[in-house]
Amino acid sequence: MSKQQLHQFLQSTGRIGAADAAAIAEPFVAKTLARGELLLRQGQVSNDYLFLDAGWLRAFVLSPAGQEVSTTFYQPGRMVLEPASFFTRAPAQENIQALTDCAGWCLTFQQFNELFHARPEFREFGRGLLVHGFANLKARMLEMVTLTAAERYAQLLRTSPALMQHVSVRHLASYLGITDTSLSRIRKG
Repeated sequence: MSKQQLHQFLQSTGRIGAADAAAIAEPFVAKTLARGELLLRQGQVSNDYLFLDAGWLRAFVLSPAGQEVSTTFYQPGRMVLEPASFFTRAPAQENIQALTDCAGWCLTFQQFNELFHARPEFREFGRGLLVHGFANLKARMLEMVTLTAAERYAQLLRTSPALMQHVSVRHLASYLGITDTSLSRIRKG
């Protein structure tokens, strides 16, 4: 497995050049997950800063009734982490599970901090990712209260069409905040 996609991702913001991307990528180590395996279990402290090279993951929580509710999906070419736990060192409230076999490149919390303090360009890159993540979270929160279930589904089809090939109807319905039956009706309609 090559770190080429990781290098390209690091350079994607224009803040990191090729030589710096190679130096930043150096401490990342290969990590694989089998389908169904957990990268993070609720109650653990997140220690993985993962660039997902191949495969799909989802984050989920358990409702008070014990049902899984999907909160995020991760596709190849993205960073995977649970920021609240990773940065505050508090136990995670979410689980992160492989939907397919996955492969990527990983830093520990300690390695992340060493890079963060040693490389200003990595610090700026990380800041940009956090801002982007916060903006996406805010948009999702607003969509959940301002759009109908059918509109949320249509929006997801427009913005993440590949998601439909890798996520079960049950996981997708829980992400949209509706039942499997409601999602089936929307998809047929």
